Amino acid sequence: MIVTVTPNPGIDRTVTLGTPLVRGAVHRVRSVTSEPGGKGVNVARALGLAGLDTIAVLPAADTDPILVALRAIGVPYRNVPIPGQVRTNLTITEDDGTTTKLNEPGAPVEAAALQELTHTVLHAAQTASWVVLSGSLPPGIPDRWYADVVAELAGYGCRVAVDTSDAPLSALAAEFGTAAPDVIKPNADELAGLTDCSGEELEDAVAHGDTGPVVAAARQLVDRGAATILVTLGAAGAVLVDTDGSWLATPPPTVPRSTVGAGDASLAGYVRAAMAGAAPAERLQMAVAYGSAAAGLPGSALPAPAQINLDAVVVKSIAPSTTGS
Repeated sequence: MIVTVTPNPGIDRTVTLGTPLVRGAVHRVRSVTSEPGGKGVNVARALGLAGLDTIAVLPAADTDPILVALRAIGVPYRNVPIPGQVRTNLTITEDDGTTTKLNEPGAPVEAAALQELTHTVLHAAQTASWVVLSGSLPPGIPDRWYADVVAELAGYGCRVAVDTSDAPLSALAAEFGTAAPDVIKPNADELAGLTDCSGEELEDAVAHGDTGPVVAAARQLVDRGAATILVTLGAAGAVLVDTDGSWLATPPPTVPRSTVGAGDASLAGYVRAAMAGAAPAERLQMAVAYGSAAAGLPGSALPAPAQINLDAVVVKSIAPSTTGS
C-alpha cells in the first residue's frame, strides 16, 4: 500500500481562456473544471489510475466537498476532521499552456487535529510500502512537521518521499544528518534555495546541455544524508541523483495544456516504478513520462497508464558513480 499525506488539500478549480490573460481586462472563459487536489491527493489519484493500492490522508471535515469528490472518483481516504472548509485554488490556463495559479492559505489545523493527523499517518504507515508527504503546510502546522514525521517514520519499514517547498523544505533539509527521506522532489528553484545557487541558472544550464550545476547542487543534499534527489525541470525533463550516480531524462515534445499536477504526476510515476522494482534510471524514465503526459492534459487531470509513453523518454547517465561501482 502507498500512503499519501496532504496537510493542505483543496479543490482545484481550473479556468481555461481562449485568449491570453491580460491584467485588468475582461475575459471570456472557455471551460471550467473542479477536481479534488493538493499534491498528495494528486499522487494518490495518479497511482489509483494505475491500479495501485493507495490511501490519501488529509485534514477535512466529514462533510467537506473534497471528500465527496474523492468518493466520486474512487480514491480511498482517511480524513482528520477540522472545523473549516478546505481551500479552493484557482488556476488560469491559456492556449499556449501558460499557467497562472492563485492558491489560498488553507484551513487552519489546530493542535488536537495536528496530533490526530500525525497519529493517522503513523498508523497507516504500519502497513505501507511508501509514504508520500506532499505540499505546503496550512496555518497551525509548524514548518518542521515534515521533518518530525520523517524522523518518526525512520523506525518503520516503509520508504518515504517528500515534495514540499519554502520553510518546510528548509526545515526538512536541516535534519538530513539525522533523519532524511528516501526521496525528495524539488524543482530547480527549490533545489537552488537549499544550495545557495540560482534556479534560473540551473534551468538555463540544462537547456544548454550542461547538467553539471544541477548534479552538483543535488549532490550536496546527498552528501548531507538524503538518499535520492529527483529534480524536475519542466520541459527539460528531470535529473535523478543518488549515492550511485546521476541520470538525465528528456521528455518527448509536448504541447502543454496545463502544468497543474505535472510535478505530482512525476512523483507518482517514480513511486509506481519503484513499487515494480525498477532501477533508478527506469524510475526516472517513468517519472518524466508521467510528468510530460500530465502537462498535455487539461486542468488538473492526471494520466492513466494508457497515456504514458515510456519509449519516448530518453534517459542517459550523466555522471560517474560516487562509489566507483
